[in-house]
Amino acid sequence: MNPAMDQQTSKRPLSPQWDPWDPWHTRSTKGRYELTSVEFTVTHLCNLRCEHCAVGEMLTEVEAEPIPVEQLIRRLEEVDTLQTLSITGGEPVFNPKTVREIIRPLLRYARERGLYTQLNTNLTLPLSRYEGWVEDVDVLHISYNYRDASDFHRIAFARHKRDVSPAAAEKLFVQMVENAKTLSKAGVFVSAETFLSPFTVPHIESIHRDVASMGCLRHEIHPLYPSDFARDMELISLDEYRDAVRRLLKARVPDVWILFGTLPFYPCSSREEDVELWRDLHREEGVTVRHDPDGRNRLNVNIFTGDIIVTDFGDIPPLGNIRRDRLSDAFDRWLGHPVARRLHCYCPAARCTGPNVIVADTYYPETDFQKRKARISL
Repeated sequence: MNPAMDQQTSKRPLSPQWDPWDPWHTRSTKGRYELTSVEFTVTHLCNLRCEHCAVGEMLTEVEAEPIPVEQLIRRLEEVDTLQTLSITGGEPVFNPKTVREIIRPLLRYARERGLYTQLNTNLTLPLSRYEGWVEDVDVLHISYNYRDASDFHRIAFARHKRDVSPAAAEKLFVQMVENAKTLSKAGVFVSAETFLSPFTVPHIESIHRDVASMGCLRHEIHPLYPSDFARDMELISLDEYRDAVRRLLKARVPDVWILFGTLPFYPCSSREEDVELWRDLHREEGVTVRHDPDGRNRLNVNIFTGDIIVTDFGDIPPLGNIRRDRLSDAFDRWLGHPVARRLHCYCPAARCTGPNVIVADTYYPETDFQKRKARISL
């Protein structure tokens, strides 16, 4: 294992000035993309079936046998450039065995190596499920797209095979909110993500206030990805998206970091309002635009099949398999892929590394980003 000394206390604190998941840092300093982040899909079990789930059809009732965690760690050891480690699912905390045999060993390894960590969870399970290990997580990431328990009931069980009573849904919703408050008070960095959809856009100000009231240090704003369960959901227009961003900026709670992920606006746009929004977001204190990690500095690994992929909810075929391939080799293979070459444009003066694959295909299917140039400098 890399330096056995515990480096947890020496890591630079997360802030709008330092987001180690953002590939901008490597691209702008090294002149190329490097594999600094690995995400493991550690389960396909989940107690929810959310309408917006981008991996919903992968969810199952019975889990397959995972690759031993020792083998996963050996592959991580081969990546000299590694800075961050993410854990996703399904609901990673659903099965105590997954926590005991996969999550806790990975977090121990990350702590000893000095890596930043994120765990994606719905936070609806008993608080005791997180005790004894959550302090090793740098970011506890939740999805929050609700006004109240009624919204949660409709959204979180939209694709469930069994009827779930409003009372049962309310219990989970209240538990999620109370867990977020308790963990935030205990010093855990809780980051809540909201997808901008026809439902959330009219309520984005109140959703933001709720995120702040739970003690979340960061509110992430993303497009709704038309993938898997969400493939037939209605998408908002770019005009609606831009308006929602403007309204959120006016209503924001100053102490909450707002992170716009996979933002569908770029400094090379022919529309002046898009360029102006890009400029304003980069001037706003406590607001950041995160460049897409998927394929720019991160790969996802399915710990059951071993497949190494660009993202857990994309359609690009596997780049290799962790049983036989080095992660860095798979990453280099991706950098030469036609899709990567089409989208990996780079405008240092405007601080832009190009669009997300799904966002580009959804909103800009005819656009060749390699032929566009930024219209501003920051």
